[in-house]
Amino acid sequence: MKAASRFLSAASAAALSAALIVPATLTVQLVATSSAEAAVVSRIEVRGNQRVDADTIRNYVAIKPGKSFSSGQIDEAIKSLFGTGLFSDVKINQVGSSLVITVSEYQVVNQVLFQGNKKIKDAQLAAAIRLKPRSSFSQSALDADTEAVKAAYSRIGRDDATVTTQIMDLGENRVNVVFHVNEGDRTKIKAVNFVGNEAFSSRRLADIINTKRSNPLSFLLRDDVFDENKLKADEELLRRFYFNHGYADFQLVSAYGELDEASNTYTVTITVNEGQRYTFGNISVDSTIPEVDGAALMSVVDTHQGDVYSAKDVEDSIIALTEKVAGSGYAFAQVTPRGDRNFEAHTIDVVYTIDQGAKAYIQRIEIRGNTRTRDYVIRREFDLSEGDAFNQVLVQRAKKRLEALDFFESVNISTAPGTEPDQVVLVVDVVEKSTGEFSIGAGYSTGGETPGASLQGSITERNFLGRGQFIRLSAGGGKHSRDFALSFTEPYFLGRRISAGFDVFKSTREYDHKYDSEVLGGTVRFGLPITQNISTQLAYNISREEYELNEDCDTNDDGIPDGGCDISQAILNGIDQSPWIKSSISGSVIYNTIDDPKNPHYGIYANAGVEVAGLGGDAKFVKFTARGSLYQTLSEEYDIVGVLSGGAGYMTGFGDEGIRIFDQFRSNDRIIRGFDYNGIGPADAVTGDHLGGTTYFNASAEAQFPLPLVPESFGLRGAVFADAATLYNNDVDFGGAVVSNGMKLRASVGIGLMWASPFGPLRIDYAVPVQKEDTDDTQEFNFGISTRF
Repeated sequence: MKAASRFLSAASAAALSAALIVPATLTVQLVATSSAEAAVVSRIEVRGNQRVDADTIRNYVAIKPGKSFSSGQIDEAIKSLFGTGLFSDVKINQVGSSLVITVSEYQVVNQVLFQGNKKIKDAQLAAAIRLKPRSSFSQSALDADTEAVKAAYSRIGRDDATVTTQIMDLGENRVNVVFHVNEGDRTKIKAVNFVGNEAFSSRRLADIINTKRSNPLSFLLRDDVFDENKLKADEELLRRFYFNHGYADFQLVSAYGELDEASNTYTVTITVNEGQRYTFGNISVDSTIPEVDGAALMSVVDTHQGDVYSAKDVEDSIIALTEKVAGSGYAFAQVTPRGDRNFEAHTIDVVYTIDQGAKAYIQRIEIRGNTRTRDYVIRREFDLSEGDAFNQVLVQRAKKRLEALDFFESVNISTAPGTEPDQVVLVVDVVEKSTGEFSIGAGYSTGGETPGASLQGSITERNFLGRGQFIRLSAGGGKHSRDFALSFTEPYFLGRRISAGFDVFKSTREYDHKYDSEVLGGTVRFGLPITQNISTQLAYNISREEYELNEDCDTNDDGIPDGGCDISQAILNGIDQSPWIKSSISGSVIYNTIDDPKNPHYGIYANAGVEVAGLGGDAKFVKFTARGSLYQTLSEEYDIVGVLSGGAGYMTGFGDEGIRIFDQFRSNDRIIRGFDYNGIGPADAVTGDHLGGTTYFNASAEAQFPLPLVPESFGLRGAVFADAATLYNNDVDFGGAVVSNGMKLRASVGIGLMWASPFGPLRIDYAVPVQKEDTDDTQEFNFGISTRF
């Protein structure tokens, strides 16, 4: 009991002591805290700094000697100093009447070095990382840069590249950073497989996407690099393709690449659900705006009942309706399409509803990411400006225009709230890419003005000085030709959507080893878009043309060729009259609805032009030309494309001298294949030289198809064709007889091989003339650059 009593007494004493001590302690702490909240120091001392001046550090701290400060201000001071990125550690303590700021500075990067890299240059890797000479070094920055170097190699198809780093301490808080790169082998794409496709062959779908399986030419094309972002873009390409070909229910189930580390190759698998194919059913326009008559707007709608459903046609209709209604004074009108599927008939009825949308204005357009391209180059692609009514359709149109410039890797346009409820901010984020090109290459052609081997070189800049201007300097030639040219184009002349530019050129040619030509000239040209598919061009052309006999074909004092050279007197007269000046104006109208210029499957390309010579100079004529091609897919499953082409030309002279022989039309492989350049038409009855003509007509029918057993990534396609043409009416007075001067038809049939090569589109044709004249010169085999349009 005594022990228990003593224990209780002790416990009571402890409790009583605690009751007295705790409040006292709390009181002391509260006093201390209160003192800290209202502390005042007489000086601020900086310790640990080596490179950063003490006054600079004090300026980042809001605490001033002689003024009270709080613990919150100390926290803000620490955050502010860390935010400079100069210090790895910051401590602030009060010691007596002094505030002591202790810092640990980051080391400074002296040099950033790369070793082992061959496929990517030092400058490219340096641009991809954050660490730079004279910047602060940190482990987090080094780790991020290591991943950035790996990502750079991944983008060129080297996923197994490894990167190690080395930090070389130079003393005085300076370091060199060394990236050791083991580039490894290229990671190739073994296969691109499609699952679930029935309407379109895997080969056709492979043509749509940009991810290609590896082939012997992949080291040039670099299109067999697996990239997640590129695969996502391919998904969108496939969606657009199916949506534009009637498959409104299309779904892309999955798309992924699987890496086989043993062979260092990817297998890409894309699974699709095509759904049913639809055609357009009933089409109507419904307006909730009393003053807007929906039925009257049907004329601007691009969707028509019975046509295959196309999302692009719906988008074009929305744009056309929006612009039409906005032009009538309803700037905020919104056009919304509503589709009603008939699953049994496989049709989609579309109703375009026009409503008066909410009023919203563009407060400003904010552009980010354009390190080289100037702001106005991007702004001018918008049909909107600050203060205009916000229109989502016009915003999307601007996005497409920016993408079409080919200045940027990506373009993203988003909106942010403005300072007022009815205002929005357009935010344009772009990622720039290289727009300069240097190319050099060799070629060979069997026909045309310049047959034989040739060498070409050019320097091109598509975004000159970030102004969006195009400039190109080129030179080239072969055994029988020399070419030099300088071209410049300003796409927005005087701030309007009118292109203006000039070309300066010099070319020399040797014809049939009989005579040579030298042409020095220039062109000033203007281009104007009329609609989305129609544009026009106007140009002024001037040139000085000089012709002379080849050294193997000289003439004697009487003007008769020596050395057995057989040449028409009409040509001799033309040579004798040179040099002369040709001054002309020319204009053309172009209609273009081709779906893909590189691999057309649908659409029309037509060009009609006129040239009038006689504004000074020696040539006086009027020349009319027209040509066009219609592309239509004959079989979606087998990717067979039909092409119907045609053309015509007519010229007439005025004045006393008539038409010069060298101004007349001459045949070429674009007019008819199977015949030599200038191989048909009027000819000298004695020498057989073709003299050209004032009128021609031509037509062609062709079927293009993929080659079996050849991977689609090779870019090879075959063709069978039939050509027909005539060239006639030469009335040059030279004192001799002309044969084959009538409208006599020539025809040929043949096969072709087209190659979308890394050097440009090439084509080989073998054509057999099935109808010709005795004076015609044939050439069954033809190889050269393919010129579709």
